[in-house]
Amino acid sequence: MSRLRRLLENAWALTRPYWFSEDRWAAWGLLLAVVTLNLGIVFINVLLNKWNNTFYNSLQDKDYTVFVQQIIRFTWLAGSFIVVAVYQLYLNQMLQIRWRRWLTERYLGAWLRDTAYYRMQLAGGETDNPDQRIAEDLRLFVTGTLGLAIGGMRAVVTLVSFIAILWGLSGAVTLPVGGFLVTIPGYMVWAALLYAIAGTWLTDRIGRPLVRMNFDRQRYEADFRFGLVRFRENTEGVALYHGEPDELRNFRTRFGSVVTNWWDIMRQQKRLTWFTAGYGQAAVIFPFVVAAPRYFRGEIPLGGLVQTASAFGQVQDSLSFIVSSYTDIAEWRSVVQRLVGFEEALYRVRAQAAARDGIRCEDADAPTLAVENVDLALPGGTALISGVNLALARGESALLSGPSGTGKSTLIRAIAGIWPFGRGEIRVPRGPVLFLPQKPYLPIGTLREVISYPTPAGGLPAGKLDDQVLRDALEAVGLPELAGRLDESAHWALQLSPGEQQRIAFARALVQKPDWLFLDEATSAVDEAAETRLYQLVRDRLRGTAMLSVGHRSTLRAFHGRQLVVKPNGSAPASIVEVSATS
Repeated sequence: MSRLRRLLENAWALTRPYWFSEDRWAAWGLLLAVVTLNLGIVFINVLLNKWNNTFYNSLQDKDYTVFVQQIIRFTWLAGSFIVVAVYQLYLNQMLQIRWRRWLTERYLGAWLRDTAYYRMQLAGGETDNPDQRIAEDLRLFVTGTLGLAIGGMRAVVTLVSFIAILWGLSGAVTLPVGGFLVTIPGYMVWAALLYAIAGTWLTDRIGRPLVRMNFDRQRYEADFRFGLVRFRENTEGVALYHGEPDELRNFRTRFGSVVTNWWDIMRQQKRLTWFTAGYGQAAVIFPFVVAAPRYFRGEIPLGGLVQTASAFGQVQDSLSFIVSSYTDIAEWRSVVQRLVGFEEALYRVRAQAAARDGIRCEDADAPTLAVENVDLALPGGTALISGVNLALARGESALLSGPSGTGKSTLIRAIAGIWPFGRGEIRVPRGPVLFLPQKPYLPIGTLREVISYPTPAGGLPAGKLDDQVLRDALEAVGLPELAGRLDESAHWALQLSPGEQQRIAFARALVQKPDWLFLDEATSAVDEAAETRLYQLVRDRLRGTAMLSVGHRSTLRAFHGRQLVVKPNGSAPASIVEVSATS
């Protein structure tokens, strides 16, 4: 019971926001329509149950007139059932897509807000494959919740509707118990209840492991799919390394987990199906066996026997809702657990950001970038650099160099506000800021969208980007052959070489004209001549832009007024010192 209560509490926590959101009126209206149509289906089933009595009695009495009347009546009932069932499904699906759309917007917003996606990746933990949780688990949660909730409601209404019918039809039975005669009124109701309770208990005992298996299935499938996508994004690197055997081995390992889990589910579902199939087949004949003595004693006609069996089936189906839906319940429960884990991870990173633990990065109205008493550390707590103090004014430029792996790029991440590990304070002046990492991000889309990223292709806040501005930027960075392909949509990260991608990043800087420009080995993939050209462009066209670069080449010193060097201190944290331009 504690597990069930916790499951329902978690499911309600995931469900409640939508039903009290701005879309609540449409949601409640659709839900009311779906519920009403489901009640209509139950009502038609009640009429069909009564129809069984009259129809089969007409067969027993060989009354052709009543037989024809009942055929006509059945046609109307069946037609009404079809119409109600079709619109019940249609409106149910409409509600599903509205709910899923709202949930997807909510989760995408929470995942992307305050770089939660980045913090979650750094923190690790059980939040594997968040893309799968948003794309797949939300769909399964919506369909599962509506399916089980509406199915459960229909089961309850059906039970209430037919239990009175069955009670009246089944009469009483007298059984000898310990030398006494015991009369049991409505004995068919009690038989259905005992049958369903036994079936539900055994189903839960047999099928309980399916919950964890379905949880793992989603994870293994997502891991395998992620491996395929990552391979596709890095085809050139694999080809250059001739790493196909390793990739194949990794794919087989990941898919091996999928296959092993699938076999486990197959075996468990086979055990469950042995029972549920037998349970369902026995339920077909069970009411006839129980009610047959009264029929053979002449207490009920053939129509009464069929109506009793039909009512028993409806009651037994309602009471056995968990048995018939156990596989769906197991999958739904695993989805709830995964989404709750995702919600908890989002809450943790938001709480960490709100508590301002670690490095505090703020926007400031001051004209100077200020890094004060900042200590950088790895996620596990290992110290990288200590005592960083840096001030950079508008129009100034500084080059940060030093051995690889000493934390230079980590300092850039901290200034960007995405690296919380450590302590200290960073104040970044308000205004356009642009970061150029070593491997630029190129979204899938038109070349115009790639160059203006992350600004919308329609233009900058200060004005509109016209084609000539984009073409000039491409020609300036040495990519004139791309100037005529602005409207071409492609996966540019696969089409362009690393050096061309870095040139695209510089084109972004020329187009967006940031006040603050941070370059993290942004020219590592181009030759020195191209590097000189790119930095000269920044110096000539972005004269008022403050620039902080991370790089190893000595040729970069000529483009920076200040030189900062990371000095390792053995086992102690490194430090940053400023040297003269002539050092």
